[in-house]
Formats: sequence, C-alpha cells, structure tokens
Amino acid sequence: MAINDNATLVVGSGNYLTAPVGTAMPADLLTPVSPWQNVGHTSLEDIFGITSEGGEATTIGSLQNKSLRTKYSARTETMTFTLQQFDTTALKLYFGANAPLLPDGSVGVPTDPEPTQAAFLAVFIDGDNHFAFYAPRAEIYRADDMAISDTESLAGLPLGVKPMAFGSNVWTYAITPLGGTLATGASAGTPGSFSPDGSVAPANLAGLAGVIATPSSAWTTGQHVVLGDASKAYWNGTAWVAGQAA
Repeated sequence: MAINDNATLVVGSGNYLTAPVGTAMPADLLTPVSPWQNVGHTSLEDIFGITSEGGEATTIGSLQNKSLRTKYSARTETMTFTLQQFDTTALKLYFGANAPLLPDGSVGVPTDPEPTQAAFLAVFIDGDNHFAFYAPRAEIYRADDMAISDTESLAGLPLGVKPMAFGSNVWTYAITPLGGTLATGASAGTPGSFSPDGSVAPANLAGLAGVIATPSSAWTTGQHVVLGDASKAYWNGTAWVAGQAA
C-alpha cells in the first residue's frame, strides 16, 4: 500500500441523516436533498464509533491437518453517536419508533419498543475532503442509558445504528474512500474501468451523471462498470442504466 497523505482524516464537522429504507446514497454528499433529513445536533466529543459482536473464529481440522480451515461466525456491527436534540423525532429514535404522541403533546415510552427502520448516512468533512458511511437499511435505537451529569454541557441521547442487509445486496453498509479524485470517464469492459487512473468510482447510478462513456455508442452484451455501492451500470448509447448490457 502506497503512502497517501490525502487519505488521512481529521473530522472538522459532519452530519447524520436518515431517509426511507432503500434510498440511494446522494450524488452530492455535501448537500443531500430530500428525502434525506438531518437528525439534528450531535455530540462534539463522542462523534462516532463502531462496535461489533460475533465474528468468533473456529479452527476446523482433519486427521492430516489439524488447522485446515478457519470458520468465522456472523458479525453484527453497530454505529454509535450521541444525539443532542430532545424534540419529538429525536425522542422516537431513542425510545422507539412506536412511541405514542400523547394528547398533551408529550411522548410516551412504549412497553415494547420497536427500532426505527431507515436508510442511514453519516458524512464527515475534513477541509476539502469528505468521508461517509451509508446503509440502505438500518435499525436505529438507543445504544446506552441516558445520563444528565452536569449543568455545563449539552445532554445527549446515545443512539445505535445497526446496518441490515437490503434486498439482494451482499453488503450491509458502504464506506467512501479518501485519497482519490472522482472518475470523469468510464470505459466499457467486463467489468470496465474508470479514468483517470486511480480515480474513485461514482458512489451509485446517480453519481454517474457527467461521467463520459467510452465508446459513446451502446455498450455490448455483458459490458458494465462496478460502482462504489457494488452495483453495476452500463451505457445504452444515450444514458447510464443499472445492470449490465444485454
């Protein structure tokens, strides 16, 4: 791996957003548009974390080789951050999507809480760089007990975001890499390639807008490029289309 100074990250600011399950990652991460909605103010100190459960290794052997293979159990990951707004929407993220709004305007705490299901996006900004985590489907619920410990800092609601498999995806969440320039061209192949060399693939189909296809005529059977979210796309002669050319 080569040293790449542009791939380092110091978070200066950021945002956490939700949208209906299955919403695609926005083409412009710095100005996400509807249906993406900002969850609100979050902690300056407890910015973001990922915890995991599972993933234990089991060594499987034969009589001839005691360490023939290693098998890993399923791993569940949880993204954590602390929300510092106490409005109705925020309280329902923490106490449960089924928390009822009572006649006096207060939010009831349900006896059998249900997590909020939504697409989730976390975007961190470092000068001219930006870095994101995206899950097309996730469950959002409290990650820890709430504590108001002093009178000088903002109180918070610790939230946990569990990315879940969506549709036929073989991944639960995507991470945008740092250190490269966004591709401006795409050449047909099985799969094809992006240019200039070393450029970052567009995050999704919407991100292909403005990318120049080579050749400009319709791509032939099987030709495609692989996008940042692991989906495929091809040029049909007039527009970018999901999948591979038939």
